[in-house]
Amino acid sequence: MSIQHQPSLVGEEHHIDARDFRAALGCFGTGVTVITAVTPDGRRAGLTANSFASVSLNPPLVLWSLVVHSPSMAIFQEASHFAINVLGSHQAALALQFARHSEDKFAGVDWTPGLGGAPVLADTVAQFQCRTADRYYGGDHVIFLGAVESYAYDQREPLMCSRGTFGTFANTP
Repeated sequence: MSIQHQPSLVGEEHHIDARDFRAALGCFGTGVTVITAVTPDGRRAGLTANSFASVSLNPPLVLWSLVVHSPSMAIFQEASHFAINVLGSHQAALALQFARHSEDKFAGVDWTPGLGGAPVLADTVAQFQCRTADRYYGGDHVIFLGAVESYAYDQREPLMCSRGTFGTFANTP
């Protein structure tokens, strides 16, 4: 390993470079999702995220997190439901569309209203429609806990992300 950071001892001040820490986290490959929601008055939000994780099978719970200063935070805070749309290997352009700032990230996107009106994107490899069960503050993020009320999936290849680039999973014997 070319770069090593030693953890601080209890009581010592932490001196971790945020960019370098992000680079280290990028070594962990993840799936790519677009999280969507809508407020009661019809304002929609969607963003690309890789912070999705399962929490519990019984009851079925999942989580994802959003930076506190996100322009979409108010919409996700007000929404009763959110949808986690797991992107397929053919949807890198869609991931980039929802990662960029735009007045209408849904322009040209095929979607249907799901539970609570949360947009469910077409042609994804999996969708989880969730009721917002709770929110927790963790550092500079809000962690959204979702109670899964509906889901669907297929066997197509998911889009993966590692070190800031997209790819696919390589099966090895």
